[in-house]
Amino acid sequence: MSPSEGTHPPEPSADGELPAVAPQLRALRRRASLTLEAAARAAGLSPAHLSRLETGQRQPSLPMLLALARIYGTTVSELLGETVAERDAVLRADDMEPTKAGGWTYWQAGAPGRGMQALRVHVPYGSQGDIVRVHPGEEWLYVLKGRLRLRLGDTAHLLAPGDSAHFDSLTPHRIAAADHDGADLLFVHTLLQSPTATLCLGPNTPGETP
Repeated sequence: MSPSEGTHPPEPSADGELPAVAPQLRALRRRASLTLEAAARAAGLSPAHLSRLETGQRQPSLPMLLALARIYGTTVSELLGETVAERDAVLRADDMEPTKAGGWTYWQAGAPGRGMQALRVHVPYGSQGDIVRVHPGEEWLYVLKGRLRLRLGDTAHLLAPGDSAHFDSLTPHRIAAADHDGADLLFVHTLLQSPTATLCLGPNTPGETP
């Protein structure tokens, strides 16, 4: 540890107070029931470094914030102590605007900005190709109409209306409609602050990694 790391007090903000992120980092770690050592190990940091972040002696980089948000099951906005405008608990069908991506159609079925995102999706036949996805998070889907082909790792599943699946999305996975009329499903994911295009919806976009 260098002298500058261990002896200098936290730098105050413009109004003379400690940065909001410091106490928030500690509070959210404790809410997640993680010790300093366990959280630091999961984030790839030393316990001393994480301790300095929590006491305001160091400011976290964006990659650190993203890693800690995922570990604590929250958002970067909450880590930064930002308040979010109150969201309506109920979303009316008339307010759900469809969005298209590569032939797929989806409707936001939950409030934006939350840790868990819900979508209603129409999967067209033949648009997915051979794309396989791998990314952090969990996914849950429920087939409303049509049949859905779901590949998880080396196992293929055929899901009919009323069937559902819940899986860790670090498992290589692929979704495709089995019928020419496509399939309709409810889709919930916990990949925080990620656009729909980075999940299983539609074909790859330029620059996107499956």
